[in-house]
Amino acid sequence: MTDHDEVDLDSGPDPADFAAADPEPDWTDGADPAVRAVGIGPGAAEFLTPRGREAIRSADVVIGFETVLDYVADAATGETLACGYRDEAATLATFADRIADGATGVAVLMGDPNHSGYQFVGKVQRAVADALEADDDRSPVQVVPGISSLQVAASRARTPMEATTFVTLHKSGPLDDDLERLRADAGERHLLVLPRPYDWMPGDVAAHLIEAGADPDATALVLEKLTHDDETVTHLSLGALADEAGGDEPEDSRFSDLSVLAVRRP
Repeated sequence: MTDHDEVDLDSGPDPADFAAADPEPDWTDGADPAVRAVGIGPGAAEFLTPRGREAIRSADVVIGFETVLDYVADAATGETLACGYRDEAATLATFADRIADGATGVAVLMGDPNHSGYQFVGKVQRAVADALEADDDRSPVQVVPGISSLQVAASRARTPMEATTFVTLHKSGPLDDDLERLRADAGERHLLVLPRPYDWMPGDVAAHLIEAGADPDATALVLEKLTHDDETVTHLSLGALADEAGGDEPEDSRFSDLSVLAVRRP
């Protein structure tokens, strides 16, 4: 791995920008991508698409965060490489070496890679491109979309996506632009937010919106563990939710790290 993989996301560059720098290439010329980035859905097995399951089943090596790999353990037949934030760079280097040696690879992400997954897609893409040292300019990674918890949340909250502003805070680095979008659209459009554990949880987002002038009586829903057996949906006012703001540890919020916040426009 090269030095640019050890990146301070508070100063950049953001791997998501690398992943989104160009459109995906046309793979219909007979070539296959070196790696597929597969969205596994929100967690329930039936929400993993058949195409995603087949990609995982046929891969020689599958990489992902341990909690994500656990959801697809029954589908993976090849080597699995589990990583956490501390060993992410080293595990990506191992994965990229396997691909350079001719293995077929899959990177697994929760939900849909297009919803809050581009930082990991960018890290995978850069690691594999560096290892391959290919003359071909096209990306070595093909994204296989999945079902996002945002889609499920929109259904539960009845917030049509075309009338909704979606923001993910579930990423590393600064959030100023994302929070500004929420402030600008509060009261005008429905809001769907992926909180960041645990410094920007639903209560913190609610307090931020009210401070910016949002209606405390607006209807808020916190949707947790969507599609899982222990799924819960909590209905309350934005003001009541804001009373729960504060803290940056798991015990500081009654909501889990698998939460989506929906704020309905009046």
